[in-house]
Amino acid sequence: MNASSKIPRPGAMYRSVFISDVHLGTRGCRSDFLADFLRQTSCEKLFLVGDIIDGWRLRKSWYWDEGCDEVLRQILGHARAGAEVTYIPGNHDEMFRAWMPLGLEIAGIKLRKEATHVTADGRRLLVLHGDEFDSVVRYAKFLAYLGDWAYNAALNCNTWFNAVRRRLGLPYWSLSQWLKRQVKEAVKAIDRFETAVATEAKRRGFDGVVCGHIHYAEMRDVQGVLYINDGDWVESCTALVEHHDGRLELIDWVALNRLSFYTPRGASVAAIA
Repeated sequence: MNASSKIPRPGAMYRSVFISDVHLGTRGCRSDFLADFLRQTSCEKLFLVGDIIDGWRLRKSWYWDEGCDEVLRQILGHARAGAEVTYIPGNHDEMFRAWMPLGLEIAGIKLRKEATHVTADGRRLLVLHGDEFDSVVRYAKFLAYLGDWAYNAALNCNTWFNAVRRRLGLPYWSLSQWLKRQVKEAVKAIDRFETAVATEAKRRGFDGVVCGHIHYAEMRDVQGVLYINDGDWVESCTALVEHHDGRLELIDWVALNRLSFYTPRGASVAAIA
């Protein structure tokens, strides 16, 4: 797309934006928050780092609302505005992986297994979803489906729990995320995942790695490699952004805008007074 055909977009301007684990098609997805983030953001490169659409859930029961449509419209809007959009499917949207060998580009969106991104200050980052480093997903898919069911149950509890907190004038607090962090084995699993991903990036000569999958936003040094997980848009609503000088930053959209998770579907995004 040449410069004359670009459509200007308002809001914060970044060199690159990375988002993952949106899970469009589930009731827990905060499509309203993500649409708001995308609407207020412009970038040269947009990376969709897997699990954008939740094929697992949609195969069980169909759920798709206006918020899901709006997220897709905003992504396409970035592509029309001239952003280079790369879609790296994850395990929940693995149906798109069959198309990757064809090298397809749909509406300006490139489908890739993984990507290499070079920051403005010269660092080489490996970009992938990360499920290939999750032994549960890789070797025992039925356990992953069971975990998916339990996770969705916890998210349903979140909804009611935070409805009460909202009525009491309290901000959002993630029950499922708190439970996950309290479970010792879950903490160990997160550490093993981070180490495995960073080790692979180091083995391949990268300076860092950007991934998703585990719904746990993090940016830290792991064995001399910069490990970055851009989080999710179900619990934390976070994104990784690269500024034009190469500086990398995790954006917590809920905290930054003091948003309430108890926002009725179809209503506008509301901030806590």
